[in-house]
Amino acid sequence: MPTPSFALPSDQAIAVHVVSADHCEEFLVGQPEAVRNWAQVQGFTGGWGQCLTIANTEGHIERALVGFGTAAQRKRQRFALAAAAEKLPAGTYALTDTLPEGFDLETEAFGWLMSQYRFDRYKSCTPSGAQLVAPNGIEVATVEALAAAEWLTRDLINTPAEDMGPGALQQAVETLGETHGATVKTITGEDLLTQNFPLIHTVGRAAGDGNRAPRLVEMLWGSSGPTLTLVGKGVCFDTGGLNLKPGGSMGLMKKDMGGAANVLGLASMIMTAKLPLRLRVLIPAAENAVSGPAFRPGDVLTSRKGLTVEVNNTDAEGRLVLADALALATEDKPDLLISMATLTGAARVAVGADLAPFYTDDEGDAAALSKSATEMADPVWRMPFHAPYEAQIEPSIADLDNAPSGGFAGSITAALFLRRFTDEARYMHFDIYGWCQSNQPARRKGGVGQGTRALFAALPDMLNL
Repeated sequence: MPTPSFALPSDQAIAVHVVSADHCEEFLVGQPEAVRNWAQVQGFTGGWGQCLTIANTEGHIERALVGFGTAAQRKRQRFALAAAAEKLPAGTYALTDTLPEGFDLETEAFGWLMSQYRFDRYKSCTPSGAQLVAPNGIEVATVEALAAAEWLTRDLINTPAEDMGPGALQQAVETLGETHGATVKTITGEDLLTQNFPLIHTVGRAAGDGNRAPRLVEMLWGSSGPTLTLVGKGVCFDTGGLNLKPGGSMGLMKKDMGGAANVLGLASMIMTAKLPLRLRVLIPAAENAVSGPAFRPGDVLTSRKGLTVEVNNTDAEGRLVLADALALATEDKPDLLISMATLTGAARVAVGADLAPFYTDDEGDAAALSKSATEMADPVWRMPFHAPYEAQIEPSIADLDNAPSGGFAGSITAALFLRRFTDEARYMHFDIYGWCQSNQPARRKGGVGQGTRALFAALPDMLNL
């Protein structure tokens, strides 16, 4: 698989002029008459994502104009350079040093690298031939590492469950750990019961043995600094269990391990950057399948923490596997605990597919994350741990209900459920979608990372690194 990288500097690189709509006329006045005329004929106005190539007298492209749009357009779209990259013919390109106000070099360069992503495991794809020379003033290694981590996340989510079951997800963790000198260990199948991870075992037991057996994968990295624990939902396929999903809802369930994929992408960023912290990653991996041993609506399960859970919907399995992993995570009292999961459809109803909803009781963490999300063009939205809804997750015959009736505030009640297993830890939870529904600049249709770049940028403030 190729990796995202910038082109080497070249005297033959084609100059790219980024032009805002507000200053397009001013820019064109300073250009040769042939350029002005060509721009007018082609309708180039500096609109967001516009792209115009200009040839020399021999017919070779000598420069390209990229539209940065108006301030209003930029509020509605991001990654203008990526939008142009998709339209440019093959060649090596280099940004000029004169850039419009508000043009963030690192974000736009990242967007260009993301426009190069192709998922080619099962069919050949035409690679992008438009390569960008690393712009002056960016941290090249950092941008390339962020892009590589995002490519990893996308590859994991895009791989169908036939090739990305619990065993394959474990292998992905082991490969990442080996790359960075991390330690990886796994508890599998019946050993989950002997080592007190009953909910993970219960959710995954119907999928069978071997590579399909449920498991808890742990990766440890770093020897000094504050402790950060990341927990990612790794349900590799979700049929809904005995509360079987309809076909239309089951079609995208290969992405139900998107929380694990996002956590691994974030871990890749952290380890590549060698942040001075101690990292622990926990991935409860399972398939929610249908067979004789499948768990049932009405069952009451006992968790690692000792809390009992009444199962009122087997399709609310993600919070069950996360509960055992969160209980383990809090036993070591980490300085910061973060979970990521494709957990509820309610979150999509609340904020749509593009925003990553997050929960935290820590005002400083919320402020740091919101700030970095804007800077990194990685949008998030804070949701409340609304305590008055606690009663909704307390059924009559057990400590907790995995699927409260009523249909309201589903993302909030799921987050409150998870918080019950964190022992008052400094905790942040993300209820992500992990999927881009259509091709967009820097975000091809398919699996996508959400909130990870924002988190990576916020961690130095959150952990005083």
